[in-house]
Amino acid sequence: MAECERMMTEIETSNRPSTPLQGHLARVSEMLERRRQIEELAETDDGAGGDPAGALVLKQNLADLQREIDALHPADVAHILDALPPEDRLSVWHLVKSDRDGEILLEVSDAVRESLLADMDAPEILAAAEQMDADELADLAEDLPDDVVHELMQRMDAPEREQLRSAMSWEDDQVGAIMDFEMITIREDVALEVVLRYLRFLKEIPEQTDKLFVVNSENVLTGVLPLKWLLVNDPARMVSEVMAVDANTFQPEEDVAETAQAFERYDLVSAPVVDADHRLIGRLTIDAMVDVIREESDAETLSRGGLREDEDIFASVWKSLRNRWTWLAINLVTAFIASRVIGMFEGSIEKLVALAALMPIVAGIGGNSGNQTITMIVRALALGQLSPAGARRLLRKEVGVAVLNGLIWGGVIGMVAWALYGSAALGAVMTAAMTLNLLLAALMGVLIPMTLMRFDRDPAMGASVMITALTDSGGFFIFLGLATLFLI
Repeated sequence: MAECERMMTEIETSNRPSTPLQGHLARVSEMLERRRQIEELAETDDGAGGDPAGALVLKQNLADLQREIDALHPADVAHILDALPPEDRLSVWHLVKSDRDGEILLEVSDAVRESLLADMDAPEILAAAEQMDADELADLAEDLPDDVVHELMQRMDAPEREQLRSAMSWEDDQVGAIMDFEMITIREDVALEVVLRYLRFLKEIPEQTDKLFVVNSENVLTGVLPLKWLLVNDPARMVSEVMAVDANTFQPEEDVAETAQAFERYDLVSAPVVDADHRLIGRLTIDAMVDVIREESDAETLSRGGLREDEDIFASVWKSLRNRWTWLAINLVTAFIASRVIGMFEGSIEKLVALAALMPIVAGIGGNSGNQTITMIVRALALGQLSPAGARRLLRKEVGVAVLNGLIWGGVIGMVAWALYGSAALGAVMTAAMTLNLLLAALMGVLIPMTLMRFDRDPAMGASVMITALTDSGGFFIFLGLATLFLI
C-alpha cells in the first residue's frame, strides 16, 4: 500500500498541465489543498486559530479561488467540477455566482449534476432554471424536483409553457427533445433590403444562426435564406428569388444520432424542424449535434465495457458497485467456464508443460482480433453503413482476413514454438490453433453486435466482455484439444 501511494505521489509531481484547461484545474486543486491546510492549522491550539494573520491568509486564498472561477467559461467550470472529488466540488460550486448556475448545470455530466442539485434548495434551483430557455430547461426537467418544475411552468408565459411541454413530450433520443425554439423567420414576398432592416432592428440574433427560415402566412416552411446570400445579393431583389427551396429539414420524431450524422454529412450549422404538415416548429444547431455525437461516443465506450450508465469518477463505492457488478458477474461465470475447459485437459498439460506457457498466446491474440472486428462492426452500425446483405459480405471478408492472419502469425509463433521446444508437431498445432481461434473471433465479432441489433439492443453492450470470454474458452479448447489429439 505504501509503495502504491509513493508511485501515485511521483505521478502527481511529474505531471505537468498540457493544456490551459488542465492548468486551471491544477491551480484550483492547489488552492483548495492550501485552503484545507490553512483550516487544519486554524483548528490546532498553536495554529492560526485566533490569529488575524491566519484569517487574512484564508481570506486571500478564498479571493484568489473566486477570481480563478469567475474568469473561466461555464464549460470550463463544468469540466473542473467533473474532475474534483465531491467535497472539493461543492466548495467550488458554492463560489459560482448565481447568475452562472444555469449554464454550468447544463454543461456538467449527469452524475455530477445530480450531486449539485442535491446541494441546492428550491429557491436556488428556481433562480438557476429561470435563466434557461425552454429547450435547455427540458434537458434538466427530469432531474429537477416536481414542485420546482410546476413552479417554473406557473411563472412562464403561455408560449414558453407550450414550448417546454412540447420539448418534454419527446423521448431523449428524438429530435424534438433537443430542438431550439429561438429562430428568425421571414416572408418570401419581401425585398432583401426589408430583411436587412429587420435584422438591424433586432440588434441581436440567436447563436448559430447561419440562415433565416422563410415561411408563409400559415407558418409552413417554403425555403431558407443563408445569411451570406443576403449579404452578397442586390438589396432590391425579393426573398423568393434568392432563397433555397430544397433545404435539409428534420421532423421531431427522427432519431438524434441519425440526424447528427446528417449534420456531419451535409456540413450543416443549423436546420429547420417541421411537423407532418411542413409547418416550422423549431430548429437544430451544430452545438447540440456536437453534444449528441459526444454522448453517443461516450455511451458506446461505456457499453463496450459493460457499464450501464455514466459514472461519477468520485462516486461512492456502493454506486460504482451497482453500475459495474452485472458484467463482472457475467465475466466471472465465463472465466469459470474457461478454467473448466483447462481442467478438462489437466492430464495433457502435465505430460507437456509447454502447453501451459503457449495457450495464453492463442487466447490473447483471438481476443484482440475479435475486439478489432467488433469495433469496426459497431462503428458501421452506428453510421448506418451496414445492411443485412452487407453483413453477409462482411462476414465472408472477415473470415478471409482471419484465415490469412492465422496462417501468417500462427506460422510465426509456430516456428518460435518449434525453436523453443524442438517440436515441429507442437509448432504445427500452434499454427492451426491460432488460425482456428482467429476464425472464431471473426465469426463472433460480426455475429455478436448483429444479433444484439436484431433484438433491438445496443450492439456495443458488453461486446468486449463477450468476445473475450468466447475467444478465451474457445482458444483454450481448440489449442489443448489439438495438442491432446496430435501430441499426447
